[in-house]
Amino acid sequence: MLIYIAFAVAFFFAMNIGASGTAASMGPAYGSGALKKRTALLVVAIAVFLGALAGGEVVRTIGSGIIPSSIVTVELVVIILAAACLTLFIANLMAIPLSTSEVVVGSIVGAGIAFQALYYDKLALIVSFWVITPIVAFSLSYFFGKFVLKMEKRWPQLKGEGKWKKPLVILLITAGTLEAFAAGMNNVANAVGPLVGAGMIDVNNGVLYGGLFVAVGALLMGGRVLETNGKRITNLTLLQGSAVSFTGGGLVIIASIFGLPVPLTQVTTSGIMGIGTARQGFMLWQKGIIKQILKVWVVSPLLSLVLSYGFIQLFIKADYYTLLVLASLFIATVGAISLAKSIQQERRAIHDQGGGI
Repeated sequence: MLIYIAFAVAFFFAMNIGASGTAASMGPAYGSGALKKRTALLVVAIAVFLGALAGGEVVRTIGSGIIPSSIVTVELVVIILAAACLTLFIANLMAIPLSTSEVVVGSIVGAGIAFQALYYDKLALIVSFWVITPIVAFSLSYFFGKFVLKMEKRWPQLKGEGKWKKPLVILLITAGTLEAFAAGMNNVANAVGPLVGAGMIDVNNGVLYGGLFVAVGALLMGGRVLETNGKRITNLTLLQGSAVSFTGGGLVIIASIFGLPVPLTQVTTSGIMGIGTARQGFMLWQKGIIKQILKVWVVSPLLSLVLSYGFIQLFIKADYYTLLVLASLFIATVGAISLAKSIQQERRAIHDQGGGI
């Protein structure tokens, strides 16, 4: 029975990956009017499926590169995937975009800590790439942005006017397709990697079925994300949008070749910020978006880690004392944050009433 539950959760997770992360890759092309919604989703579904077929190295990393495969059981697979899914569900309720790579790795690390079996060297390498890849994406997009701005200033038609519009639209569609391919190559492992680690399915079948469900998720459930994400094109020209997608997609493909799960959402966001900084200067950073992104990057893997660890203590080890400590820590943390906010509001009220500077 648990085996069927594990597969059901994994494939449902794969569909949600397709609906959220991969559908966003064609947002600029859809937002510019280059493709209709159904066509854009179909292109994404095909590209993500082909990318998934090339994602075997990342599947191996998720399956047995972070924790030893000897401890991965059917029960543990269900817990890892459930913790990751629950984290994403909570984030969706709060309208916060999360990286599936981060939450799955966090869940696996939580399992490794619970069983005191964790490959720290591999984990350190993965986390370092979580930091390095967005920085590289920002830097490349910043320099590309400066170059594109000079070109568009010299040749205004490169903004998508006249005879240049059609080739620029084709370039943007190509870039979005590359980004969707990269998403499939890297993200399918998040759903089927734990299954492979438990020996429930081999790598080849894992990427095949995982890619199929990711593609189905993009095709059937990606419309809303595509609609939302397409709005970002209003702040980017066709050439700038292409630069972001090519940069993000290229970096994720390189990481996938080395079997490293990286957060495509953060890479793409960093690329957009790089273009934005090239256009508006570092004044863009004063909007508080940097703090928000950093909080999401830190909180999402830690939340899935705690959930995975707590579920293992509850359902596998039946260690209710540790679970009580975790619950107490959570309540204390929420209480401390609430108290800090109350104190801050009270100080502001006193300051306003006192007619401060």
